[in-house]
Amino acid sequence: MNKTLNEHFAQYTDQNIIQKVLNGDTQLYEIIIRRYNPLLYKIGKGYGYGHEDTQDLMQETYVSTYFNLHNFEGRATFKTWLAKIMLNYCYHKKQKLSFKNEIPVSQFTAEQSKPMFPSPVNNERTLMNKEFRNIVENALHKIPEEYRLVFTLRELNGFSVAEAAEILAISESNVKVRLNRAKTMLRSQMEKMYAPEDIFEFNLIYCDRIVERVMTKINIKTFY
Repeated sequence: MNKTLNEHFAQYTDQNIIQKVLNGDTQLYEIIIRRYNPLLYKIGKGYGYGHEDTQDLMQETYVSTYFNLHNFEGRATFKTWLAKIMLNYCYHKKQKLSFKNEIPVSQFTAEQSKPMFPSPVNNERTLMNKEFRNIVENALHKIPEEYRLVFTLRELNGFSVAEAAEILAISESNVKVRLNRAKTMLRSQMEKMYAPEDIFEFNLIYCDRIVERVMTKINIKTFY
């Protein structure tokens, strides 16, 4: 899909694109892939997977989502629905690798109102500080999984407390306490505020590869 066409459909909502895909314009699914590559990449990395495994999980998520678009009822946002599918694949992959389940948190404290990062994610920004990115990624991976996932959803992907609670199947109170603790752990290692696009950036080169892989897989399955 050329840049002009991609920009043209940027004005369309997810529901508009989904309806067009369901009506037979399957190539427009590429817009969904490009729109949510950064989201799924951050989720995979936040779950603890490396670059290649995360890309594989993204592909599985997109292919599965494509063939189940007719089941999307719109009760939650498409973004939330897609994130839950990605997390489901992440979870089952870890089960196969005999990883432990996340540990529940029972205590509650109010979520700090000030975000750790001052601005929302800009998916098109090029990563400029590789050294800092590595430092923050390493810091995040030292945080227990239950805190890391909440931090990834809330701070890096902009989900609301309610959306994060739905995606993770935990209470809103648990979302708040886990985010608080994640911020505390990270703040001990960071003295300044940084933009979230410096963390887990999904380069546009990889974006093109994911689009090609998913669309090829979809076309093969559709043909057969």
